[in-house]
Amino acid sequence: MAASAQNTQWYLRDKTDSTAGISVERTYRELLKNRKSTPVVVAVIDGGIDTTHEDLKRVLWVNPKEIAGNGKDDDKNGYVDDIHGWNFIGGKDGRNVSYETAEVTRLYVKLKPKYEGKAGVAFDRASLKPAEQKEYDLFVKTKAEVEKNQKQYQAQYQGISGFYTQYKTAVDGLKQALKVSKLDTLTLRKAADTLTDAALKRPAMGILRVLRQQGVADAEDVTKELEKGIEQLKSRAEYNYNPDFDSRAIVGDNPNDLKQRDYGNADIMGPRADHGTHVAGIIGGDRTNNLGIMGVADAVRIMGVRAVPDGDERDKDVANAIRYAVDNGAQIINMSFGKDYSPEREVVEEAERYALSKGVLLIHAAGNDGKDIDTAANYPAPRFIDGKAIPNVITVGASAERNTSELIASFSNYGKQTVDVFAPGKDIYSTVPQGNKYENNSGTSMASPVVAGVAAVLKSYFPKLTYADIKRIILQSATPYSTKVGRPESEDTVAFSDLSKTGAVVNLYEAVKLALAEEAGMKGK
Repeated sequence: MAASAQNTQWYLRDKTDSTAGISVERTYRELLKNRKSTPVVVAVIDGGIDTTHEDLKRVLWVNPKEIAGNGKDDDKNGYVDDIHGWNFIGGKDGRNVSYETAEVTRLYVKLKPKYEGKAGVAFDRASLKPAEQKEYDLFVKTKAEVEKNQKQYQAQYQGISGFYTQYKTAVDGLKQALKVSKLDTLTLRKAADTLTDAALKRPAMGILRVLRQQGVADAEDVTKELEKGIEQLKSRAEYNYNPDFDSRAIVGDNPNDLKQRDYGNADIMGPRADHGTHVAGIIGGDRTNNLGIMGVADAVRIMGVRAVPDGDERDKDVANAIRYAVDNGAQIINMSFGKDYSPEREVVEEAERYALSKGVLLIHAAGNDGKDIDTAANYPAPRFIDGKAIPNVITVGASAERNTSELIASFSNYGKQTVDVFAPGKDIYSTVPQGNKYENNSGTSMASPVVAGVAAVLKSYFPKLTYADIKRIILQSATPYSTKVGRPESEDTVAFSDLSKTGAVVNLYEAVKLALAEEAGMKGK
């Protein structure tokens, strides 16, 4: 393992009594060094992948029957020039959806023409038919949620924007006065101790205090985090919860035609590829080039399927993304996305059943709301509408490095009946776009690709394993923890073992060891 990966990718290290790594490097070193692998295709349904990144370009899936750039559908699969995958949130003219509304906003907009004006005024709800009553109640609920969220995010956006302006002005002014290019804690401590001019001493002490509170060493780190926060709040206020915003015209499809599949373009990167690029690196970042990071899987081909904008993904796009991945050879699909409403849930479930019929394993992030999804809505759901468990889905919560009371990441959803297993999802170092960069991110979005990587290793080194075998091995081999942890949405403590079906964190070494044992047992029969 390269020194840089050893230092930055804690989750690849071996598990100990105090840390919950998944033993990736030990697995390759001890169990797989003399074993041949067969490349496995893993689809990443996400917001886009940087196809030029130094740690990803070698491991991208290449459509063997498509000729790049000739404007023709060479393989007759319905998608022109789909060399590395497909983009279901782009237009045929090359434009791409960047921002999108939340599903709750779309529901409100859909019901508004029928019920606007009735909410909040004297109205005889009993005069409505039962189906209309249910629809009216949904309208009232979504209207309130949209208006509350838009107002809240607008206020937060204005507040943090004002602080950012003051902070940036103070940082720039102090740099100029001190004649330095950066303000780190050492420079600020010295300035706070030696400056006599109160107009300079005061901001130096203030900036130093902010850096200490945030646990960072450079003023620029805070600037970047503020800019990221401003962008997120602006997105939510101006796009996600704005009933007047509509980006779907860019795609040019009929959003209400759920059987339509011939739309989109071949640009799998798109304008906002940070999330998908990070996910792809976790699964299969190039392990041979001694650069940046190492993915969990070493014999993988990443297929990019763009269907997740900044906002809520549409059920139609998710269903088409799953079908595209299955039809074009993906054996594992990573789905690091989710939402609270799914009005066209049936079309997604049809696609999941299609994947099941083809033996494709789906790995889904549990979500980042710190809630119990045994009782709270979270889609795509781990169960069909009829209540039966979806057999080819693994739902993943996020764990942290230390085996302490903080073993569960504070943001992670959980559920004794619905979350299958946990995987590292806090402070995960991976690829990000534009300039071969890397950074730490946290979320169940990072935990899901860890499991997808483990599944890919099993499938590539044990190609005869079915999706059901892989799921069973991953869950049976995961490391159980009984550590008392804080329940994310309350001050209560609970055993980590009570937060998922397995009560465990995935472990590649144990998974491969179990696969080897089962293989030896089959040969002995």
